[in-house]
Amino acid sequence: MITATGWRALLYKEVLRFWKVGFQTVGAPVLTAVLYLMVFGHVLEDHVKVYGSVSYTAFLIPGLVMMSVLQNAFANSSSSLIQSKIMGNLVFVLLTPLSHWGWFFAYVGSSIVRGIAVGVGVFIVCLFFAVPGFTQPLWVLVFAFLGAAMLGTLGLIAGLWSEKFDQMAVFQNFLIMPMTFLSGVFYSIHSLPPFWQKVSHLNPFFYMIDGFRYGFFGVSDASPWLSLGIVGGAWLAVSALAVHLLRIGYKIRG
Repeated sequence: MITATGWRALLYKEVLRFWKVGFQTVGAPVLTAVLYLMVFGHVLEDHVKVYGSVSYTAFLIPGLVMMSVLQNAFANSSSSLIQSKIMGNLVFVLLTPLSHWGWFFAYVGSSIVRGIAVGVGVFIVCLFFAVPGFTQPLWVLVFAFLGAAMLGTLGLIAGLWSEKFDQMAVFQNFLIMPMTFLSGVFYSIHSLPPFWQKVSHLNPFFYMIDGFRYGFFGVSDASPWLSLGIVGGAWLAVSALAVHLLRIGYKIRG
């Protein structure tokens, strides 16, 4: 009972942490995504056609929504842990009888909440520019949850590994950001040369965004079932690593 109550309390604390500064953690990412939409949509609307009759702006919206979900889910768990380490208040969580599973569910759960909140905000604002369809809404929900969970777990691993903000910046700028931007957010990989199409298929972020986009248009560059299997398998793998690191107290217990 203590463990069950503990992880819910930590989850509440983590959600409250980002919600208290919602203008920065939710509002700012929404504005950034809308700026992307305005710039790319205005420049490329009349020059790029995808999926037949789908306009480029409508095609771009699911990609921007998912990109926002992924980036903010990662930022939530990673920034929380590194801040707690540097400020020294992580010790108060370590003193609780909370299991490693409790830590995992609380940090990843709060990352899912933040990622989905930002994604919903981006989608609502983008509706003023174009209205994508909802041909397979269940796929939208599945990939939004899996994507947020995957990046929340990666953020947890990055937060455990990093000891200062410079290390966190390396992780985010040289891994998360390139993999996100090269995953088909702004383009269909069928527009790429064959070599780069093969490279894109090695990027797990591509399958998150492609599967998510399938839920809107019923068309995708890869089978949604293949995307589901790859994303689900990748999340299980990184989750196993994250739980193991929490269990041994990697860089959080002396």
